[in-house]
Amino acid sequence: MAAKVGTILLRQGKIGDFRSLRWLDLAHNQGLRYGCVLYSTLPQEKKEKITKGPGLGDFISGEVERTDSWDDYMGKLKLEKGEKRLRLPPWLKREIPIGKNYHNLKGTLRELNLATVCEEAKCPNIGECWGGGEDKTATATIMVMGDTCTRGCRFCSVKTARRPPPLDPNEPVHTAEAISRWGVDYIVITSVDRDDVADGGSAHFSECVKEIKKRMPSLLVECLTPDFRGNMEAVGTVANSGLDVYAHNIETVKRLTPFVRDPRAKYDQTLQVLSHVKKAVPGMVTKSSIMLGLGETDQEVRTTMEDLRTVGVDCLTLGQYMQPTKRHLKVQEYVTPAKFKHWEEVGGEMGFAYTASGPLVRSSYRAGEFYIKNLLNKKRSEATQDTNNQES
Repeated sequence: MAAKVGTILLRQGKIGDFRSLRWLDLAHNQGLRYGCVLYSTLPQEKKEKITKGPGLGDFISGEVERTDSWDDYMGKLKLEKGEKRLRLPPWLKREIPIGKNYHNLKGTLRELNLATVCEEAKCPNIGECWGGGEDKTATATIMVMGDTCTRGCRFCSVKTARRPPPLDPNEPVHTAEAISRWGVDYIVITSVDRDDVADGGSAHFSECVKEIKKRMPSLLVECLTPDFRGNMEAVGTVANSGLDVYAHNIETVKRLTPFVRDPRAKYDQTLQVLSHVKKAVPGMVTKSSIMLGLGETDQEVRTTMEDLRTVGVDCLTLGQYMQPTKRHLKVQEYVTPAKFKHWEEVGGEMGFAYTASGPLVRSSYRAGEFYIKNLLNKKRSEATQDTNNQES
């Protein structure tokens, strides 16, 4: 009965709330006009599942729960040769950003002429992070050193130029002022690459952190930095600025790095940066991120995770690559939520203090920040206790 009712509703174009019925969702997402066409092509086990599924009365009474496992998703997940692009699976669809926190945060950024990677990179989580989610705490990733990058990675939609505008000497103060207005207790600072500046902008980056800490000493600051062309002195400048978490993204597996990242961004160089941070500031929490869906194999992902652990990386995020514009790399595969869950478990087994793995997770995703905040507070407490024990 459920299948017949669903077919009639689709033919009349009255899907409405019935998209929560999984097989109707499948028909809708595969671009099929009639549910009966999809039903006739299903294997027998799927037909039996639909027949035994909820009926119209169940939906009216509100007794049907929607799950997020997506195990029965029938859409294509891998790009075949000659195909233009994959259809976006349902687990990657997000609502349009709204809410008071979202608009207040955006207004502050425009007033002080600041950029965010959230906007420049077209992050799908901008509504959740800026809006504050269930706990009402807004989070943004401030992008310093301008909004124009000297590199052209094929996955990134940030503007590029050989000679961007000069660094704004007032930016460190403006950045600290904006953050102090938000009343948050954890912030992420990132930047574009500035290969046109002698030190890659490391001194400017460091000054931003110092201005923030001057106004809010207890604020936890994470810095997602460029590689500074492998200049370890520049890396040390930022690492010693007073920040709490040093993040630098490896982005993808070694084989794909030359095709995904700018030629000046090298896989081994990224590992060297993360390794040097631990030498420059022993005990510093380090973090990196991997995008999935670019054509990597499971073994390559595992090897990359092992390489990151070898250089002492504490926190790891894994998320789905999403093509920002038609000019950028195509998505080769949409990785399922179940697979992301697998990598989260692997990360725990490898010894990462924290692994955030999910389709919409990004390097500065807010869920990870709250966990890392607790990790940092725990480390601070342990350090204070050790000092007290030594004094006594």
